[in-house]
This record gives sequence, C-alpha cells and structure tokens, in this order.
Amino acid sequence: METIPFGRTGLHVSRLAIGTGTHGFGGRSQQTALGLDGLADLLRRAYDLGVNFWDAADGYGSHPHVARALQTVPREQVVIVTKTMSRQAGQVTRDLERFRRELQVDVLDVVLLHCLEYADWPRRYAGAVEALLQAQAAGQVRAVGVSCHDLGALRTAAETPWVEVVLARINYDGVNMDAKPAQVVPVLARLYAAGKAVYGMKVLGCGKLAHDPRRAIEYVLGLGTVHALVIGISNMAQLEQDAHLVAELSSRYPLREA
Repeated sequence: METIPFGRTGLHVSRLAIGTGTHGFGGRSQQTALGLDGLADLLRRAYDLGVNFWDAADGYGSHPHVARALQTVPREQVVIVTKTMSRQAGQVTRDLERFRRELQVDVLDVVLLHCLEYADWPRRYAGAVEALLQAQAAGQVRAVGVSCHDLGALRTAAETPWVEVVLARINYDGVNMDAKPAQVVPVLARLYAAGKAVYGMKVLGCGKLAHDPRRAIEYVLGLGTVHALVIGISNMAQLEQDAHLVAELSSRYPLREA
C-alpha cells in the first residue's frame, strides 16, 4: 500500500488507517475487547500489509495495545494518532504526559481535540488549544488538530490556521454524519485546499454500509480530498479485505492536485 504526505504535517501515512475505537467509550472499544495481544497482533499484521497509520484515543483505552504492538514494529515507521476529550489547559497537559507514558513514546505523532460539537470551539476551549500548541512547540507533539462531530465545528476547523489534521465523518449515505454528504463534501474540499490533512471516519456507516465495503471505500477515496480513511477492524479477515480494497482503489483515485 502506498504512503502519501499527510497534508503539511511532514508525516507520511497509508491511505487506510486501522481504527481501534468501534463503539469506543469510557476506555473500552470493540477492538480493545480483543485483549492486549489480540489487538497488538492485528496492528502488527496491519503494518505487514503496509498500513502504517494507527488511530487510537484515550477514550478507547487502546494506548496499551498500541504500545504492545510497538515492541516488535519500528517506531519510526508508524504514525499514531491519539485524542483527548479534556477541555481545560491543565487537563490537556496532564493527558499528554500520560499518553506518552502509556504509548511508551517520547513524541506523540498526532494529537486531536476529540469530538468537537460546537462551532465556537476555539473560544470555548481556548485553554485546551493553548496547551496543545505549547506541547507542540516543546517538541512533545508533531502535529495537532481536531475530530469533529458537528458541521459548524468542521467549518470552523477549515478557517482555523493552526489546525493541521482533521478527522471528519463521511460516507455516501449520510449515516451517523454531521449533515448530509452534499453539505459535508464541500467543507472537506475547503479543508483540503487549505493544506490540512483530512481523514475520514464512519466510512462504513458504523457497519450499516459494510455489506458493500467496495462501494463505501470507493466513494470516499473518489472525493479526491480525503488523505486517508479510518476503519474499525476487529479481525484478520476484515483487515485483509479492507487493506486490499484500499490498496487497489487508492491507485485508481489519487488525491486532487493541490
């Protein structure tokens, strides 16, 4: 599977990200239920298939599983995203220190403010933003951004200069999205045109579109403005299927010219 520049972050990622947060909430997910070795084995196999983009979060409880997988995978060859739900400066600072310990890394590749639901989030969470940017300036985080669960929040991300990475909900049928695809797709185009790294979640509509994964994956890659898509994968058969589909389709649907 090819890797591509992830916006202007300086990172290079596979166009498939392996997700660890299906039904993720309260420190648990469908993937972490596989156990430390179960999920670590899945992550290692993903790496063998060329999937170097691993999507974690504090809310999923998947940091220890990622750390276990990193014991036998070259750290510098993997891009790890994590996310914080904290909204105050001190909380974010403490989170980032803990995340580095849990992941057993010196530097966090990408950290997102998780699950933003308000258009005025830069004002509402100014302290959290400042703490995140300070950590980046101190060399503790390589790239920073947001995960959006609201169309207004997504539009704000497109207009916010410091945002480098955006995780957005997108699928062809509008399942569990912030708005209908016709409203979201132009915002993704604006994000991409602004040089931000964009990756899509809910590509399979929380499983409701999993009966035809080719169509779902082809739709998102076909937009030409989504660098990668994250799919929550729970077993080796799913991983093999999705990795081969993305490898095939990404060659047919390259990103638009910037």
